[in-house]
Amino acid sequence: MSVVLIVEDELLELEFLKSIVAEELLAKDKILTCQSGGQAVKLAKQYRPDMIIMDILIPEMDGLKALEEIRKFLPQARVIILSAYSDFSYAQKAIRLRVQEYLLKPIKPSVFKQIFHDLLTTPTTVTVRQVDPGEEVTETKTNNKHLIEKSIKYIHDNFKQKLSLQAVSSYVFLNPQYFSRIFKKEVGVPYIDYVNKLKIEYACKLLETTNYPAYRISSECGFTDPSYFNRVFVQQMNMTPKAYRRKHLSDNADNG
Repeated sequence: MSVVLIVEDELLELEFLKSIVAEELLAKDKILTCQSGGQAVKLAKQYRPDMIIMDILIPEMDGLKALEEIRKFLPQARVIILSAYSDFSYAQKAIRLRVQEYLLKPIKPSVFKQIFHDLLTTPTTVTVRQVDPGEEVTETKTNNKHLIEKSIKYIHDNFKQKLSLQAVSSYVFLNPQYFSRIFKKEVGVPYIDYVNKLKIEYACKLLETTNYPAYRISSECGFTDPSYFNRVFVQQMNMTPKAYRRKHLSDNADNG
């Protein structure tokens, strides 16, 4: 039997979360709800939930403080944090408290449902240990690697849109300058080069498989300025989009 605790002080938001969670659970499972940090700790002690969905700004005791108390006796509970603020210090503390997901409000029902389903069906093993100062660097590196992997998945899902460094760094709750630095260190290339490479690869595919004019392909790849798209394309492919299409057609004709 799964036990899910939802902690949210806004009643409409609480009902929204409860309705989505109920769709994913079985009849024998239990949903607990409360509206304050103090109540959350008490319910967690009494019912020992497998999963906790926690708002940060709640009465009595904020969500992260409540989670800090809950972690003392429920180290393996899976946790989704909800917040209306992309505050870097909140995200850092959430990482230390081994939060699986940190989501910014408002969140789309389909997105929340998928994340909840994934956490519910994927076993999560949490290792409980005391971290001495000498291990903090290793832990930070591990957290950074996890966040960069998460950002890369987000980039691959959204690169066809205009995708700024600020948007992606906000998604993983990192300061943009810090995110830029660790992205280059972990991936080996700057953020903008990585995204543009994906965009140009997609542009090549469209040039090969459609009759779209260059300005439309620019838009399909998430560029807002066709002339910038042209410059990036030339930098990467050493030819213009029109020349690339001509070459592709010529190569196909020769092979045929």
